[in-house]
Amino acid sequence: MNRKLAFGLIIPMAALMCACSEEGSEVTEIIDPVEISFSWWGNDARHEYTIEAISQFEELHPEISVTCNYTEWSGYQTRSDIEMNSGTEADVMQINYAWIEQYSPNGDGYYDLNKVKDTIDLSGFDDYSLSFGMKNGKLNALPIAMNTNTVYINKTIYDQYGLDLPKTWEDYFDAAKVMKKESYPISMNAKPAFFFVTAYVEQLTGKRFMEEDGTLNFNAADFKTMLEFYCRLIDEGVMPQVEYFDRANIDNGTYAGTLAWISDGTSYCGSAADNGYEIAAADYPAAEGAESGDGWYAKPATMYAMSKNTAHPEEAAMLMDFLLNSTQMANLQGTEKGIPISESARKTLDENGQLTGIQYEAYEKMEEYESLEVLSPYFENDDLIDAFRESCNLVLFDKRTASAESYTIYETFAEALNSTEE
Repeated sequence: MNRKLAFGLIIPMAALMCACSEEGSEVTEIIDPVEISFSWWGNDARHEYTIEAISQFEELHPEISVTCNYTEWSGYQTRSDIEMNSGTEADVMQINYAWIEQYSPNGDGYYDLNKVKDTIDLSGFDDYSLSFGMKNGKLNALPIAMNTNTVYINKTIYDQYGLDLPKTWEDYFDAAKVMKKESYPISMNAKPAFFFVTAYVEQLTGKRFMEEDGTLNFNAADFKTMLEFYCRLIDEGVMPQVEYFDRANIDNGTYAGTLAWISDGTSYCGSAADNGYEIAAADYPAAEGAESGDGWYAKPATMYAMSKNTAHPEEAAMLMDFLLNSTQMANLQGTEKGIPISESARKTLDENGQLTGIQYEAYEKMEEYESLEVLSPYFENDDLIDAFRESCNLVLFDKRTASAESYTIYETFAEALNSTEE
């Protein structure tokens, strides 16, 4: 879908150049506005408030016209592949964190925002936040909000069973013995389940699953522990199989907890809260001797980048600054994309009383921990996570032993990540 604001022949005086003849008559030259483009993905609500924000930006800057390209997530990356490979991408674009590695492995795939730092106010972004957009010394993108997988617990259900909020891995197994599958202590789909069991093994071994560059650190024995732990979670009633995960069961209390991104907190748990349940952001589970937060990772929810091919870097930077830092955008966006990193945007939301609710509670929980590692873009490879899920089911249904399957899944990961780590 495309949208472009039409400009008439008469535009505000700020966009006019005036000169006087010897007779004193005024001659007016009309200057066409600079045209830039902006692309993003999202649902209808995001489209509506973003279009309104662009209208307000154009009112503030009548010398700039913005063409908007927006769609649902489905197909957005396919279109991005085509545009990035053909040099036809938007001047300003919403991107996934993983795309920096995909499209800019040497730091040259996007415009270096350091060149426009006098236009984009970076004072509200700390070095840690900026590091996510750095590639080879070049600032490729700016994060909109930070994200981490968060444990959301239905405190009402736990209270009914006389249980405290879980803090350790064994707390979940103890809760399962009490709930007896009338409710599940926690539930999740395949991707967060992969993070869940990986965190457990990282804490046991003291090893990171992989480095930021995708180098695999786990060996076959570590994968065996992952497989066995997942099967134990299912066999002892801590959670249902990931294939059976149903978000509606969070709403009705069948699932007494879930694992989801901060940015998904409201969408996953909002209906349960509307049904009268008290939802709490719980601690990240920890093994004995480990600190809560060890083995867990943070990443940007989404980011903004500029095209390296933009003909109008100054105007594009003005738009990016507006999207990240302006009162207008903060008021319209709220926390829809997560709790904004921009200090000025967060201040606006705080003054409006919008920094409340489960999503903000999850953000505050993340802020408690300094041990969260930076998530490698390779960590979220859907094909590898699907392969791990299939291996789990082979072991779960006694079609393969954990020992035998661990070598298979290790080789799958090692080959895909070009790792020779044993």
